[in-house]
Amino acid sequence: MDVLALSRLQFTATSLFHFIFVPLTLGLSILVAFMETRYVMTNVETYLRMTKFWGKLFLINFALGVVTGITMEFQFGMNWAEYSRYVGDIFGAPLAIEATVAFFLESVFIGVWVFGWKKISKKLHAVSIWIVALATNLSALWILIANGWMQKPVGFVLRNGRAEMVDFMALITNPYGLIKFSHTVTSGYLVAAFFVMGISAWHLLRQNQLEFFKRSFRMAATFAVGSSLLVLMTGDFHAVEIAKTQPTKFAAMESIWETQRGVGFNVFLLPDEKGECNAIERLCIPNMVSLLAFHTPDAEIKGLKDFSSDLRPPVLPTFLSFRLMVGMGTFMIFASLVGMILSRWGTLEKQRLFLRVMVLAIPVPYLAALLGWIVAEVGRQPWIVYGVLKVSDAVSRSISVSQVVGSLVGFTLLYGFLGVIDIFLLVKYARKGPDEDLSTMINPAGRGA
Repeated sequence: MDVLALSRLQFTATSLFHFIFVPLTLGLSILVAFMETRYVMTNVETYLRMTKFWGKLFLINFALGVVTGITMEFQFGMNWAEYSRYVGDIFGAPLAIEATVAFFLESVFIGVWVFGWKKISKKLHAVSIWIVALATNLSALWILIANGWMQKPVGFVLRNGRAEMVDFMALITNPYGLIKFSHTVTSGYLVAAFFVMGISAWHLLRQNQLEFFKRSFRMAATFAVGSSLLVLMTGDFHAVEIAKTQPTKFAAMESIWETQRGVGFNVFLLPDEKGECNAIERLCIPNMVSLLAFHTPDAEIKGLKDFSSDLRPPVLPTFLSFRLMVGMGTFMIFASLVGMILSRWGTLEKQRLFLRVMVLAIPVPYLAALLGWIVAEVGRQPWIVYGVLKVSDAVSRSISVSQVVGSLVGFTLLYGFLGVIDIFLLVKYARKGPDEDLSTMINPAGRGA
């Protein structure tokens, strides 16, 4: 393998591993904030215990997410120096704002929340976790604005062999980035909702603290229903934007080879290069792709053969990832609705088969989110900045294969170690359940605050 292939492998591994922690942080921060708000409003101690239990799991996940995010950024200077040189003036701006505003805001107030129990008023303490939730989502906004520019570059000119920003407002109002942000954060909310529902279901199967985990499940199920519908809606907006701005990616998502009108949706099969959708008629929904892409049943969809072979993304991984993501999203909508209905009827703890399904479903939104990123990044190939800079032109020219192998092995070992720690701690405290003693709050140093 050459430097380019190894650098791509390293960035893929580190970014996918980092993204394991990001969506749970996005959603669980909001759920914990809502739990504490309920405690402040009602003074019901169950909500305080919920805040502390789920907050403990949030802190474990948050800490690992910070560590993996910081090391990932080093690669822009190490492995992708040509990319940084070419577009650094534009790409660096939102990342700098994210670090100096959102990251420091959440870092400061996570400290206030962890160490502020009984030291500030209940209302101010609740406000601090809401600020953490806001800052966490604001951090995602700036990062996804940067990624959105890579997907749809706007507000720049090519000058002196580099891309230079000429319109900062175009960058931050880029429709692609804003839609991508909406779709990504709502999928994060879904990850957190299924995380809470799955752990609650595990305890309900064992008849552990029924009132506590029934309330947790009901709150998460309601959150999941809203989040899943938002994921569906923003996903539709995103598909329309992709069809308009990245026709090669859209054609790969649907495996469309020939330019045609009224394109049908092939539910399972991968069409051949003729673009046939009638191999098995009952698996094809007529005109559906055209309708989803342009909201017109006879809209024209450009096929992959309209583009030179070196500008086509890998079709099979893009197509399969998209199909699996949609299938998992459909499952989560129905599972959320069933969970909300059962929890409101008061019969949840009796539905043992459903509870077992929800325990097994904890990884589903994680996998769906990762598949979404595969569609986004693999489907953009061969471009690192769509239509402007290819991946092959962005890699560092002064590093050797041995250097990349060394850093790849180092990152793999480090991330593997951190992953084992994270899973061990989450499983340990999730199985243990909430503390009975309300006078303590476990903090990262292991002392009561």
